[in-house]
Amino acid sequence: MNKLIPQVRPASPGENPSDNPTPTTPRVRDGRRERKAAELDARTREVGLHLAELSAKPARDVLRDLGTDTRGLRQDQVLERLERYGENVVAQDRVPHWTAQLAKSFRNPFIGVLVALAAVMYWQDPADPGVWILTSMVLISGLLRFWQELRSTRSAQALKALVTTSCTVLRRWSEHPGTEEIPMEQVVPGDLVKLAAGDMVPADLRLLTAKDLMVGQAALSGESLPAAKSDTRIPDLGQGATTDPVEADNLCLMGTSVTSGTATGVAVTTGADTYFGSMAGALAGDRPQTAFDLGVRRVSFLLIRFMLVMVPIVFAVNGFTKGDWDQALLFSISVAVGLTPEMLPMVVSANLARGAVAMSRHKVVVKQLNAIQNLGAMDVLCTDKTGTLTEDRIVLDRYLDAHGHEDREVLEYAYLNAHFQTGLRNLMDQAVVDRIDEAEEVVVDRLFTMVDEIPFDFARRRMSVVLRRDDLSGPSAEHTIVTKGAVEEVIERCGHIMDHGERVELTGQLRAHVTHISERHNREGLRVLAVATRTVPADRDTYTAADESDLTLVGFLAFLDPPKRDAGDALRALAGNGVAVKVVTGDNELVAARVCADVGLDVSELITGATVDLVDDAELRRLARTTTVFAKVNPVQKARIVRALKADGHTVGFLGDGINDAAALREADVGVSVDTAVDIAKESADIILLEKDLMVLEQGVLMGRQTFGNTIKYIKMTASSNFGNVFSVLVASAFLPFQPMLAIHLLVQNLCYDISQLSIPWDRMDKEYLRKPRTWDAKGIGRFMIRIGPISSVFDITTFLVMWYVFQANSPAQQTLFQTGWFVEGLLSQTLIVHMIRTRKIPFLQSRASLPVLFMTGAVMAFGLWLPFSPLAPALSMRPLPMSYFPWLIGTLLAYCTLTQVVKGWYIRRYGSWL
Repeated sequence: MNKLIPQVRPASPGENPSDNPTPTTPRVRDGRRERKAAELDARTREVGLHLAELSAKPARDVLRDLGTDTRGLRQDQVLERLERYGENVVAQDRVPHWTAQLAKSFRNPFIGVLVALAAVMYWQDPADPGVWILTSMVLISGLLRFWQELRSTRSAQALKALVTTSCTVLRRWSEHPGTEEIPMEQVVPGDLVKLAAGDMVPADLRLLTAKDLMVGQAALSGESLPAAKSDTRIPDLGQGATTDPVEADNLCLMGTSVTSGTATGVAVTTGADTYFGSMAGALAGDRPQTAFDLGVRRVSFLLIRFMLVMVPIVFAVNGFTKGDWDQALLFSISVAVGLTPEMLPMVVSANLARGAVAMSRHKVVVKQLNAIQNLGAMDVLCTDKTGTLTEDRIVLDRYLDAHGHEDREVLEYAYLNAHFQTGLRNLMDQAVVDRIDEAEEVVVDRLFTMVDEIPFDFARRRMSVVLRRDDLSGPSAEHTIVTKGAVEEVIERCGHIMDHGERVELTGQLRAHVTHISERHNREGLRVLAVATRTVPADRDTYTAADESDLTLVGFLAFLDPPKRDAGDALRALAGNGVAVKVVTGDNELVAARVCADVGLDVSELITGATVDLVDDAELRRLARTTTVFAKVNPVQKARIVRALKADGHTVGFLGDGINDAAALREADVGVSVDTAVDIAKESADIILLEKDLMVLEQGVLMGRQTFGNTIKYIKMTASSNFGNVFSVLVASAFLPFQPMLAIHLLVQNLCYDISQLSIPWDRMDKEYLRKPRTWDAKGIGRFMIRIGPISSVFDITTFLVMWYVFQANSPAQQTLFQTGWFVEGLLSQTLIVHMIRTRKIPFLQSRASLPVLFMTGAVMAFGLWLPFSPLAPALSMRPLPMSYFPWLIGTLLAYCTLTQVVKGWYIRRYGSWL
C-alpha cells in the first residue's frame, strides 16, 4: 500500500522504539506514634470502605440517604449542614506564633543546664561576672536559633499559593433550582456539584450523570493517565467489586481534577470525612521524631549524664582538700559549664542556615532546618515514579504493524484519526500529533477532507473519523474510516488484517497472534491502542457506530511516560554516595517495572500494594529491605513502607508531589517535594525542589553531609577537650594546696574556645567523608571523648610540673602565676584541637581548614597569649608570664599535636572511623 502521507523528514535514529530494552518481569520505636498511625490507617480504610459501599448503591438510594433530590438543597438545609459538618476543609498545620517559636528556641537541655547553673551562681553571689557570661551564652544561642527558624518559616509560608477555588453547585433557593458559583469551602453533604473540564473535584462525589468524563487521579493514585468515570452503579461488594474508592468508576474524590467531559455528582462526604481528609488527619499536629531529633537527644543526655557524675566528684574533691565549700561549689559549677557544649544549638543553627543558603543556590528551598542534617544521614530514598524518574508526559514510543514490526503507515493512519477529530484531544492523541512534523500537517490538510466523525464513548472505547482523499483528479469515490481505540474493542470489530501490505482474513490463529503481540507490549509497561481502517463507497455523508465493522487491523500504537535522560545518572550518583533508591508508586506494576528497568533499577522483586496489606510489620520490614520497586500502592501503604524502613534502622527520605504522597512525606525523616506539587504535599515536606530533578537532590545530600560533619566536629571537639580539662582538674585538685584555676578562668577559657568554634560551619569536609551517609552515634561520641580527651591531660600535668618545679609556682602566694600558665596552655591546646579533630588526615599538611577557621582559631590563640599582659589581667586574677615560659609552651604544644596524631591513627585503625 502506498503511504498516505508524503514523508517530509526521515525519522531520527533516536526515535527508534525498538531500541528500548525489555525489563525483567517482575531504630528507636515510638509506640504512641505507631498506635496513632495505626488508628489513622484504620480510619482511612474505614472511609474507603464506606465510599465503596456508596458506589454500589443505586443513585436514588444515595440521594434519599443524604436527604436531597435532583433539584439540589434548600437554603435552610445548607445552613443546617454547615453548622453540623463544618466547612469543607481538611486538617492542616498552623504556623506557630513568633512567641511560641521563641520559647521553643530556648527549650534545649544544654540551655536548661546553663540556666540552672547561672541561677545557683547568682544565689551564691549576684555580682559574680560568671552569671553574666552564662546569661550571654544562653541569649546568643537561643536568639540566633530563633532568628534562623523564624526566617525559614516565613520563607515556607511565601511558597503557598494564595488562591481561592470555586465550584458550581445546583441549589434550590426557591421552587426553581439554579446553578451557583460558591467557594469550595461552602460545599456540604447533599450538594449537587456540576463538573466540567479543568474543574477541581471539591468533595467526594457519587456521580449521577456523566458524559465522556476523564478524571486525573495522579495526585491520589499515581496513575499518569486520566481515568474514565461514568454514572454506572458497580456490582455489590460481595460480587468482587473493588473496595478502593479511587478505582470506583462512579466516584470522584476530593483532590482530583477533570481533564475532559462533564458530569453531575452528589457530595457524599466533605472536609475531614473525605478520603483525602482522612489521610490529612495524619499530617496535622506534631511530626514524628526524625533521626536528627533522636541523635541530638541521645548525645545531649549522654553528656548530661557524664556531667552529673563528674561535677559532684570535682565538688567533693575540692571541698575536702581545700576546705572552702563555697569556692568548691562555684568551681564545680564552672566545670559543669566546661562540660556543657552550650553553643551546640547556635553552631547547629549556623551550620543549617549556611547549608540552607548554599542549597538555595541549587534551587532548593529548606523549610525545616533539621532536614539538612537528615538529608546527609539519608541512606534510603523512596521516590514516586511520575515526574521524578519520568518526564511526566505521554509520548508515542512505538508504531507497529500486526506482527510487531515498526511501520510508519500505522503512525500515518493514527495521525489522521487524531488530527481530524473534533473532540478534546486526550494525552495519547496529542502524543501522536507531536510525532508528525508541521510540514506534514500542511500536506494532510491539503490531501484529506473530513466527511463525518463517530465520537468516542466509554461503552465502545474507540472513536473513528471518516475521510475523503482529494487529489488533482478530484474527490475520491471512496471514503476511508480510520478507527483508533482499546485493543480488544477494535480487534472485535475487525475481519481482516494488513499482512506485509496485503489484506488477509483475520483467522482465529491470527487473532490469537495479534492479541499476543498487544499483550507482550502491555507486559513491557506500554499503553497499547489498536488502529484499523475500512474503505466504503462515497455514497453518503453520515455514519454511525454500526459502520465500525469488518475493519482491517493496521497495527498498534504503544505509549509510555519516558524516563528522564539523566535519571539513570542521578541514580548511579546517589548509589555512589551510599543512598539506595526505592520506587514507591501508585502506578501499575507493569509500567513501574518498565520505567525502573530503563533507568537501571533492579525489578526482580516487585511488591504490590495488595501484598503490603497481607503482611505484618515484621514481614514488611524484611520485604522493604530487599525490594526496590513497590507498585499500585495507596497513600496508607506508602506511609507504612516508610515506617517499616525507619523501624529497620534506616534514615529515610521521601520524594513526592501528590496528595497520595503527603502521609509518607510526613512520616519520612526528610520529606522532599517540588514547587509544582499540591499544597498539602508542600506543607508536609521539609525540603522543596524548584526543579524535580534527582541531580539537584544529590547536591543536597552532599551539603547535608557537610553540615552534619561540621556539627559532629563541634560536639567531639568540645566533649573530648572539656573531658580532658575536667580530668586534669581532678588530678590538680587532689594534690595542689590551692585551686588549679579559678571559676572565672574556666568560664573565660570556655567562652574563648566557643568563639573559636563558631567558624566551624564555614569549614570544609574531606571528600572521603562525603561518600557515605552519616548518622548520630551517641555511643561513638562517648567512646571518642574518653579515649581522646585524656591526651590533653598528659600535657596539662606536664604543665603543672613545669609551673611547680621550673617556675616555683608551688605555694598559695604564687597561685596566680600557676593559674595563668595553665590557662594559656589550656586555651591554646584546646584551640589547636580544632585542627587535629576536624580531619582524619595530618592537619595543615594533608588537609587545611578553611580561611574562617584559620582566622578565628588564630585570633583566639593570639588573644589568649595577650590576655595575661593586658589591662584585663588584674580583673581576671592573672599576671604576666615570664619569657622563659614560652619555649616550654611551644614544646608542649608540638608534643601534644604529635601524640594526638599518633592516637588518631590508632583510633581509626581500631574503630574504623574518626568523625
